[in-house]
Amino acid sequence: MASFQNAARSASRRLLKQCETPTAFAGRNRFHLSQSSHLRRLHSVPPRNSQSTAASNPALSFPCLDAQEEKTARLSARSLESGPEPSYTTGHHERFRCEVPLLLDWGGVLPEFDVAYETWGTLNEDKSNAILLHTGLSASSHAHSTESNPKPGWWEKFIGPGGPLDTNKYFIICTNVLGGCYGSTGPSSVDPSDGKRYATRFPILTVEDMVRAQFRLLDALGIQKLYASVGSSMGGMQSLAAGVLFPERINKIVSISGCARSHPYSVAMRHTQRQVLMMDPRWERGFYYDSIPPHFGMKLAREIATVTYRSGPEWEKRFGRKRADPSKQPALCADFLIETYLDHAGEKFCLEYDANSLLYVSKAMDLFDLGYEQQVETRKRRAEYERKITQGDKQLEQSDPACSLTLPEQPYEEQPSVTASIPPINESVFDRGDKNPEAPPEDLVRGLAPLKNHKVLVMGAASDILFPAWQQREIAATLQAVGNKNVEHVELGEDVSHFGHDTFLLDLKNVGGTVQRFL
Repeated sequence: MASFQNAARSASRRLLKQCETPTAFAGRNRFHLSQSSHLRRLHSVPPRNSQSTAASNPALSFPCLDAQEEKTARLSARSLESGPEPSYTTGHHERFRCEVPLLLDWGGVLPEFDVAYETWGTLNEDKSNAILLHTGLSASSHAHSTESNPKPGWWEKFIGPGGPLDTNKYFIICTNVLGGCYGSTGPSSVDPSDGKRYATRFPILTVEDMVRAQFRLLDALGIQKLYASVGSSMGGMQSLAAGVLFPERINKIVSISGCARSHPYSVAMRHTQRQVLMMDPRWERGFYYDSIPPHFGMKLAREIATVTYRSGPEWEKRFGRKRADPSKQPALCADFLIETYLDHAGEKFCLEYDANSLLYVSKAMDLFDLGYEQQVETRKRRAEYERKITQGDKQLEQSDPACSLTLPEQPYEEQPSVTASIPPINESVFDRGDKNPEAPPEDLVRGLAPLKNHKVLVMGAASDILFPAWQQREIAATLQAVGNKNVEHVELGEDVSHFGHDTFLLDLKNVGGTVQRFL
């Protein structure tokens, strides 16, 4: 076993050293075709030994693999017609084209970019009633139906006359984030410098980069100050980031099921999704746009994501331990009802969102950290890039083209958390006299200082496993530590809402009602 592990580790190192350029992709196609054929042979029923009369047991069938192979055979083009559960839709949207270059936090530059957006309600005369609605990872700008696009949006019941986002009072703006694939510039867009798709030549993004692009749109609309910044999930991260970046341009902030910094569990889950996607041979290091898209990897990535979006209590009630067909023999493919649910969720999504957008946007979520030290380092980095641009240096390398990843000779050893050594802030921030060892770190308190005077609503759900409720409690406690006296924190218990992370999409009464009262 030890010799096998050593051989595998050596092979992995050899592969990791073979960093290839886009020009090498065509040469690898033959390898992937032969690899696909090899995989099909592996999944097929093995031939019987001619010397034996019969096997002890019949070979199992794999309808799930058969279905994927049939799908591969049918595919001739990609499809970006909608998005994940509940169905995000595209269709008609407005487009803001910005021709002023956008410098990104990690050194990339977009010479020009588009932001897809939609609006509802009427902007008042002094343009003071605008609400910027931020989306989750894979949503389009279509949060609500419009005359030009009557399909229901992803927050359809939350927006409208008399609704939580009341279009009789407010002018609602929703964008597809930078890096997305529903009209805003992302990896599937064309690089204006050479007329070819960016693919993985697209620069690394941050949540703050997305927010800066949104505020370019607000500038074009003549909106100097938002009535509110509202967002859920990744949108909740954007909403806080908008307040930190542009505190003077926002009145109220709503952050639902979000965080002030990404934590290890959610980073680990998104890493796993990216890994299964990139291991799909059809991903082609991101240059798959003229061939079959990596639908195997996308399907599996979505199934992993769906596990984190919903909750155990809900699944106990909906599925329990029921099998799809108890009269049949158990199968290695989807057999239990929960398995068929995940299989459907993955299959539905695998051609409805760009694989590279999933990689880039999810990575931006991982990089999210509103701590003071991170903000200082980012400002220094941006200042250095701006200096180089001013001096005419057009080759702003984001990273060394050589492979940076090498497998360690020794197994990884756990290290103590950096934040564990930071002394807790005064216990008075929790409005009670007992000392709380879980007080937010000073670095985060300093990082959220720009939000001291804002009215902020922070919401979470106890059944959320992707952004657990303690992360929203951390936001609220940190803002209280800053000295903010206008923080409202609402945590929905499992007895009230058991939809997990997707509570923000489904619970109109508790989520929508709270937002409506706050606004």
